Amino acid sequence: MSATNRTAFVTGASTGLGYAITCALAKDGYDLAVADLDIAMFDTLLRDPAVHDRKVVPIRLDLRIEGDITQAITTAIDALGSLDVLVNNAGRTLIKPAVDVTWTEWDDVVDINLKGAFFLANRFAAHCIARKHAGAVVNIASTHGLTGFAGRSVYGISKGGLVQMSRMLAIEWANHDIRVNAIAPATALTPSRQKLLDTAARERMLARIPSGRFITPEEIAAAVCFLAGPASASITGQTLAVDGGLTAI
Repeated sequence: MSATNRTAFVTGASTGLGYAITCALAKDGYDLAVADLDIAMFDTLLRDPAVHDRKVVPIRLDLRIEGDITQAITTAIDALGSLDVLVNNAGRTLIKPAVDVTWTEWDDVVDINLKGAFFLANRFAAHCIARKHAGAVVNIASTHGLTGFAGRSVYGISKGGLVQMSRMLAIEWANHDIRVNAIAPATALTPSRQKLLDTAARERMLARIPSGRFITPEEIAAAVCFLAGPASASITGQTLAVDGGLTAI
């Protein structure tokens, strides 16, 4: 189904999953506001042929700063006229034993992955409610938010919070025709991830995935397009695991 004349806001859009999601939404007919810590990071995206036929508005956003969130939503609405879809993709990881995690590290991960995502959704929903039009929020969670895994405690807690946030907001905003869902990907081989993983690490990760292969960014982007679009009009409060069967074990 075409998304002609629809608009979307994607966070963490300059690289990796966010980049793939932005390109897929553009191909699906969305005009876009894209956010990251530095708009200079969007040079490559803005040159990508996938987005050339759509309006793309780069926005600087630090999800740890309340004023940035309010300003980002305002800038996106002013530039695009309205917003139909929010993709909470931005996040950061932390690989560390739980007993070694510092107060500052906890705040940084949770503020970006959960608190910032909540208040961005908060401002997006306020916009939709004020204008009395439907909306869709897609939160990029993780299989670490659905299962236990050593060394990823804070990251997993923040992503588990996103899963529950999707349920809670879906119920609260259902009567406003605002749908809220999450996607929980297993490890996706983004360009940056490929550089970090040696052969042994790849083998360990693949051993946990029944399908025997990594998830691609394009597969996650396709799931976002589905949950953002009219084909999923009756789906809300759900978490779609894009994980090659990892969470089915």
